[in-house]
Amino acid sequence: MTRPSRFEHFRWLGDKRVQRVHDLDNIQPGCELDELMQSEQFAAFGPDTLPEARNRGYRACRHCAAATDG
Repeated sequence: MTRPSRFEHFRWLGDKRVQRVHDLDNIQPGCELDELMQSEQFAAFGPDTLPEARNRGYRACRHCAAATDG
């Protein structure tokens, strides 16, 4: 999947259903972003950083963001 067009200026996209954050710069097939976009249960973060997503209770996706999760 390519980066969703409505998130072209964001790197981190949260899945509200499971409190998981995806790295849109490193999308992998296991992320299933097509399904997330269809559900419309997503969130962007401000500031657009992994620490901000973690502050909001999201954990890194094991497919695309685990390497950046420190």
